[in-house]
Amino acid sequence: MTIFEAANCRALFTSLTLFAFAAMPVTADAAGALAVGKCGAYGQAYDYPAEDAARAAALKQCKGTCEAVVMKRACAALSLDMANPCGAHGYAVASRISNTLNAAMKKCYDFGGKECVIRAWACDAKG
Repeated sequence: MTIFEAANCRALFTSLTLFAFAAMPVTADAAGALAVGKCGAYGQAYDYPAEDAARAAALKQCKGTCEAVVMKRACAALSLDMANPCGAHGYAVASRISNTLNAAMKKCYDFGGKECVIRAWACDAKG
């Protein structure tokens, strides 16, 4: 085998190896969570190996009494009424960030919000 052929073989092997790693999921079992509390309190966690760990991390960040919603290979968003941060809010989980943001905003307005804005959002690994 000539030097030129050996170089081509190495280049082909490197390309195939990189392609194989690029095609693999980043974190196939990734989980995340969004914790929501009163008056704009929230916590978020993403790309955790398990749902329980993500939930615990999100709740740890959230100040006060909070509830957590889990996302698995998805996105979560929280919307608050900036006219009254302790009033209306909405949150959502969906597979695409655009759907998640729209749903969270809609829920905030549905619950009486006047000036709803996205306060927090997160997406975990989608593979």
